[in-house]
Amino acid sequence: MANELKDLTKRADDYSRWYNELVVKADLAEQADVRGCMVIKPYGYAIWERIQQTLDERFKATGVQNVYFPMLIPKSFLSREAEHVEGFAKECAVVTHYRLKANPEGDGVVVDPEAKLEEELIIRPTSETTIWNTYKNWIHSWRDLPLLCNQWCNVMRWEMRTRLFLRTSEFLWQEGHTAHATREEAEARAKQMLNVYADFAKDILAIPVVRGVKSETERFAGALDTYTIEAMMQDGKALQSGTSHFLGQNFGKAFGVQFVNKENKPEYAWATSWGVSTRLMGALIMTHSDDNGLVLPPHLAPIQVVIVPIFKGKEIEKFDTVLGALADRLRAKGIRVKYDNADNKRPGFKFADYELKGVPVRLAMGGRDLENGTIELMRRDLLEKETVPFEGIEERIPALLEEIQQNVYDKAKRRLDENIFSCDDYAEFKERVKQGGFYLCPWDGTAETEAKIKADTQATIRCVPYGYSQENLGVDMVSGKPATCRVLIARSY
Repeated sequence: MANELKDLTKRADDYSRWYNELVVKADLAEQADVRGCMVIKPYGYAIWERIQQTLDERFKATGVQNVYFPMLIPKSFLSREAEHVEGFAKECAVVTHYRLKANPEGDGVVVDPEAKLEEELIIRPTSETTIWNTYKNWIHSWRDLPLLCNQWCNVMRWEMRTRLFLRTSEFLWQEGHTAHATREEAEARAKQMLNVYADFAKDILAIPVVRGVKSETERFAGALDTYTIEAMMQDGKALQSGTSHFLGQNFGKAFGVQFVNKENKPEYAWATSWGVSTRLMGALIMTHSDDNGLVLPPHLAPIQVVIVPIFKGKEIEKFDTVLGALADRLRAKGIRVKYDNADNKRPGFKFADYELKGVPVRLAMGGRDLENGTIELMRRDLLEKETVPFEGIEERIPALLEEIQQNVYDKAKRRLDENIFSCDDYAEFKERVKQGGFYLCPWDGTAETEAKIKADTQATIRCVPYGYSQENLGVDMVSGKPATCRVLIARSY
């Protein structure tokens, strides 16, 4: 493992390669046999489970209930909302047959031509169509609203250029779909869920984000407004880390979802959808990790504390008594602990392995520590270790984990704050954006200007950000026309 660490590419040398290597070396995921897909390994899935469980609790606290819908969607469903189908048409995987048969000309199997489906089925790229086709059976009166549902599932979007976690053809996610009696309720729900994502990113992932609303060009297909959280990676690029969409009545009208309102008149339901995916794993890695491997915030880490005895032969029994009891006391405090007394790996191997995997705190005890009543403590966030008294160590750990969580967040927040720049000059912008960073720039609101920025610089308008002044806008730095707002522009993943 120590050799593997030495072989890990440095971020400064090749950030992209560093990321790709780290995902594999830290045992998070690997390429699948199916092109563009990934195998999420146990440690990677344990992190995803923590994301899933914590978010699920936060969703349910707002009244959301979980459901599950089929992964196969009739092709005709996608034709009912024109903008939606146009947005996803090029990414859809299509099922055309339902049976195989033995190859009459040799070994293996072939598609049975007699098993052609009357209507092709789409492997879900997202579920608005099939869910709203069902909602028409569930919603009849204003008393049936709001309807607040979420599903945890996989989706398929056929990608040509893939990267583990950041962009794969199949990925895991959650998708919330809500129906409301009024526009105001739907818009409020869409904004509420964006705030749930942003607070989760800060509290659990220790990732600071910029909240905002997407430009018309960057909206979700079929939405009237898309709200986003944008995170900054260590190379200064943006990563869209969660979105929430106000869909208006588009899907209500497309699928005939009507209800009788309080005035006893028929009305189409108002909709939202919102989601985050395993892309958050990529955000986590690229925001916090270093040249020695993963750095995991304690609120998220599957293992918060690892305890490693350094022993010879039968000495392990003495360590098991002392350190096994410590592990139990820490678990009683709700801390996720691993006591690693395996005798088939050297302590140095274990140290390097847990460092690579980003475990926030490592405790190690050797024979001299046992005699002296001390234990070695190492913080993964600072890569610092110290020898401390063993007595009362379990009382120190909870506060230490909170200190590490805050430190990991503060480091990322400083990076974000120091790399958000105001820029009104296009020539200056074109040079500076190559180095990364978020740029607050005046925009005339036109798709033409937005397209030129992308063509010239490979940067895109990430959002009209909240929390930044929209006064004294001046003129668009590209067109020279009066600016309508100040937008956040960056290169992105």
